[in-house]
This record gives sequence, C-alpha cells and structure tokens, in this order.
Amino acid sequence: MPRAVTVLLPCYRTDVLEAGCDEVGRGCLAGPVLAAAVILPSGFSHPLLTDSKQLSEREREQVRAVIEREAVAWAIGRAEVEEIDRINILQASFLAMHRALEQLAVQPGHVLVDGNRFRPYGSIPHQCIVRGDSLYANIAAASVLAKTHRDAEMRRLAEQFPAYGWAENKGYPTAVHREAIRQYGPTPHHRQSFCLLAEGGQMRLWNL
Repeated sequence: MPRAVTVLLPCYRTDVLEAGCDEVGRGCLAGPVLAAAVILPSGFSHPLLTDSKQLSEREREQVRAVIEREAVAWAIGRAEVEEIDRINILQASFLAMHRALEQLAVQPGHVLVDGNRFRPYGSIPHQCIVRGDSLYANIAAASVLAKTHRDAEMRRLAEQFPAYGWAENKGYPTAVHREAIRQYGPTPHHRQSFCLLAEGGQMRLWNL
C-alpha cells in the first residue's frame, strides 16, 4: 500500500532565510554523531520528504539527491567519539549542529531545530520544535541528510570491523552488536562513556 503523502510546513519563519537543523546518532554505542543544516528554496516540496525514520533506505537516498541538488545551502557537521566521551553526548550533538551551521555557504537569519534543547549559535535566533522533523520541511531535509551521511559512515567502518554488524545496526545497541562487544571487546570507535554492555563485564580495547 503506498504511503500517504505528508504535508509539511516549509519553515517556521518566512521573513528570513531559515536553516533546518537535526542530528542523528545520539543513542548509538559507536561512531560519531552527525548533524545537518539545510536551507530550502521557497516553495520546495517532495512527495517523500518526511522524518527520515519513516523512510526506507532507498527512499532516503532518493530524497537526499534532490535536497543536495536543489537546496539553497546544506552542510554536514560531526562530533567524534573522543569529543562525545569528553563533553557528553548532548553537548556533542550541539557541537555537531554548530559545525553544520558554520559550513553553510549562506548564513541563515533563523535556525529551526528538531527537539527541545539547543545551545544558541552566535547571535542567530532559533526555535526548538519537538518532532519537528515530521512537521517542517527544512528539518525533515536535515534529518534525511544527517541520517544518510551517518549511515554511509557506519557502512565504511563496518568494513574494518565486520563482527559488530554496523552495516545493519549503524552502531545502535542491538543484541548482535552487544554480543560482539561481549565477545571481542570495544573498538576505538566505541563510546567509552556509554554503557556498552547491558550488564557489567570486562572489556578489552582493540589494539591497532
């Protein structure tokens, strides 16, 4: 059965250029957290565009190509595992979003953020929207770019460490992933500040 078309609001403010911003990977045990910032052109729409979690991998890749081709500006920011462990995942998520905004070729006049918390980016005003990726097109576009870019990153890392199933689980705490940690220990791409096993246990680091 075909999916019902989701009608999204284009943006929160229409009087300035607005960047939608979203991140992915906060709940993962391994890999960086990635964020995207996207400024869409006026009148932009796509029948598949919605929260990236509601799309198949193939659909996300289709929409990604359109967004990257037609956006006024888009950029990806990231925070590495070492930064996540040092400053915590929430602050690392803010850092990744700031880095995405910094790399935009066009400076926005307003930032629309998915979720309920954000650290102000310079003097640019912002608005947080819970479930914004299912309500606003620019946040949905950011969610698609962040998801597809991070998924590609985890597939690359999976080639080095195939036992952990990252090509499928993308670093999230699945049973396969945790069993691999239990059996082989964490890799340098695992977040040491996270509870890597469901229960206590000795873990060894890979030596590279």
